[in-house]
Amino acid sequence: MPAIDSQNPNIFVYPQSTVDRAERSLVCSPFNLSLFEVMGHESVSLTAIAQNGLKQGYTKGPLSELACDNALGWLIQVGVLRREVDGQGITDSFRLTPLGRQLVEQYQGKNWRTPSWRDHLSDAVIRWLRIPF
Repeated sequence: MPAIDSQNPNIFVYPQSTVDRAERSLVCSPFNLSLFEVMGHESVSLTAIAQNGLKQGYTKGPLSELACDNALGWLIQVGVLRREVDGQGITDSFRLTPLGRQLVEQYQGKNWRTPSWRDHLSDAVIRWLRIPF
């Protein structure tokens, strides 16, 4: 199983299919790399993304809170994000997982690659059918 080269000393090894699916989900998401760079350092709330995402450069276009939550939920399912937890339970904030951190570090200083029509189709089918990975 290949490891993603990361500056983080705790390198997790993921199957290549997991890495490919996670990367495809990131580039097909309605979010820009800048959001995930911020999530690498601090948690970001759903309302901050939905209400100010376009202004902050977090999103590619305006998103409703429901659409934003659905997109973030999908990124949780593929293993890129996790919900932030505080002393009273789950919050409405999100952070990167180790896999997400490794992928974001891989794109450090670059833009997302442009997803092909095949990337969009594959991501949509897997997401819609919730095919087990």
